[in-house]
Amino acid sequence: MAHLKSSRKRIRTARKAHLRNVSMRSALRTAIKKVRTAPDPEAARKALSTALPLIDRTAQKGIIHPNTAARHKSRLTRLVNRLM
Repeated sequence: MAHLKSSRKRIRTARKAHLRNVSMRSALRTAIKKVRTAPDPEAARKALSTALPLIDRTAQKGIIHPNTAARHKSRLTRLVNRLM
């Protein structure tokens, strides 16, 4: 256990950030899965339009790497375009 007051605060802050990051990463994975498992092309397009901003947001906040975000966006867009 940390002894310094600032160290204890850093532990609390890091725990909050960790929980927030885990939550956002989970939401991202769910959004990606909804695009991939969409029953029809129109549902896939709707799911993609909600997933793309979420991917951008997680990359901007540093939860995923920007290149990973670009890869997800590219592959999902290509998938949806192939369905049309």
